[in-house]
Amino acid sequence: MTIQLRLVSLVITTFCLSNLSAQEVRFQKSLSVSYETGPLLSNGTYWGNEIKDAVDFRAIDFKIGWRKISNTTFNYIYRYPTFGLGFNSALKNYPEIGMPQSIYGFMEIPFSIKGLDRKVHFGYFTQLGVGFNLRPYDSIANPANRYIGSRVNGYINLGLFSSVRISKRTDFQVSFGLKHFSNGAAKKPNAGINLFPLNLSMRMKLGEINPTPSHVPVLPDKHLKTFWNFAVYTGVRNYEIGDPAYFRGGLGVNYLLEPAYKYRLGLGLDLFWAQGMNLRFPEGNFSFKDRTSLAVVGAWEWQLTERLFVPIGLGAYLYRNTLNQEITWFYQRVGARYRFSDSMSVGMQIKAHKAKADFFEFTIGYTVPGKM
Repeated sequence: MTIQLRLVSLVITTFCLSNLSAQEVRFQKSLSVSYETGPLLSNGTYWGNEIKDAVDFRAIDFKIGWRKISNTTFNYIYRYPTFGLGFNSALKNYPEIGMPQSIYGFMEIPFSIKGLDRKVHFGYFTQLGVGFNLRPYDSIANPANRYIGSRVNGYINLGLFSSVRISKRTDFQVSFGLKHFSNGAAKKPNAGINLFPLNLSMRMKLGEINPTPSHVPVLPDKHLKTFWNFAVYTGVRNYEIGDPAYFRGGLGVNYLLEPAYKYRLGLGLDLFWAQGMNLRFPEGNFSFKDRTSLAVVGAWEWQLTERLFVPIGLGAYLYRNTLNQEITWFYQRVGARYRFSDSMSVGMQIKAHKAKADFFEFTIGYTVPGKM
């Protein structure tokens, strides 16, 4: 699990640094320091309420960002977004959950270009990274924390922000969102830790201050494109507390249409494989079909830059095996991937049933252009 999450860190760093070097893009550097506080959200159980009452979450956060201001197609249609790297740390070591910390890549997108020149503007953000230094469940040492079973976890934070200009170089920012730690069912329990903090931040622009481009770039005419996508998914899955984790993986193929710059959409098939059934159920006699599941999936790719995209999927099983804890007839997928070339991509998604994690999919993808 640790090796896989190190891979996530490498991918996140690649995402961010690639946005700095590609095509000699001009950008506005910034440094942010913030304080945040908010509740841990209970799952409604008695032990969940006990942990919620015990944790008065407070943290500090540091971010370095690069706001893209060159007048390119993607910069314009996403209203000159900010990409960067950040570090977040709780200010207290809580007996129940430890001292949650995270390293992440982030993206901030304003709601309008005109708003960037006003004293106050609004937008939304996402953070994706690795959380660590959590205190996991232990039947003897920490039986109350049934939220998380591992010290190292995936980390995601989604929310809204408001930015107030104090001076030409300094902004005050207020944001709130849902912060989530999960190991993708690699080690149970994995209900996940959910926090809802309010974040107060001071941001300082570094170096030369560059204005937002004042004219609209010439956008090339967009013609419909089609693509065949092939993917290999790899991960691990823990089925019961205290048991080993087993390989979970699969293969995917889909056919996508690209009618606009921002997205691709289409249909495909996913085939999943669950290792270890003979070890989990030694009295059983299992066929290839018992170890696999097959699904039709609707696919959507949210294009953030020429290289970075968010894969989103909604699948319906043609057949499945409930012994592999595929608990519903459908599943969801969301993540982040990066194209190193027009053909090759790598990244990570989370596959889930009704928002309950199945496994983290560490993915290698290959894309072939279809007929124009």
